[in-house]
Amino acid sequence: MRSCKLLLTLLWAGIVQSCGSNVETIPLRVQEEDTTLGPGDLFEVRVYNEKELSGDYQVSPDGTISFPFLGVLTVAGKDTKLIASEIESKLEEGGFLRKPYVSVLLQESNSKRVSVLGAVAKPGTLALIPGMTVVQAVSQAGGFAPLASKDDTVVSRRLAGKLERYRIPMSEIARGTADDFALCSGDIVFVPERMF
Repeated sequence: MRSCKLLLTLLWAGIVQSCGSNVETIPLRVQEEDTTLGPGDLFEVRVYNEKELSGDYQVSPDGTISFPFLGVLTVAGKDTKLIASEIESKLEEGGFLRKPYVSVLLQESNSKRVSVLGAVAKPGTLALIPGMTVVQAVSQAGGFAPLASKDDTVVSRRLAGKLERYRIPMSEIARGTADDFALCSGDIVFVPERMF
């Protein structure tokens, strides 16, 4: 197992070294965030002054939720503002409420995920929480392993069909001299091991 990890680390180091000019440092080109909901996402609906209609919902595998009075609503592929607007309209059109005010707040995006690999305690895939950064993702993956080469952490991201890599200055972020790096759905965070 250890030799597999070492081989993986060496291969990754070779990739990063061989494409040195392809590994960028922050700042990066900002990718427009996909804010639409998908299956498995958790969100909260708040209907002003209507506790019975307010609550938490999870998008089913077919992209729907079951909402009181309104029945089955399709929410997959829609952002929170559109969902809130549609619930408001349906509550008013159905005669259930006069001029309702609805807000929808995303709690956990299970349809959008990031991977944290390499020298961390628990490598794997995580649900993308709105605003999640590299520091938060590494923390959720159990933190750095003892042999982690923290300042060689790389985020791989696909932008307009092209793979981009960004080196993350973890020591500078920890000291507060650099901004943390916001993650997008599909990002891969890789932490290599030190070579010594």
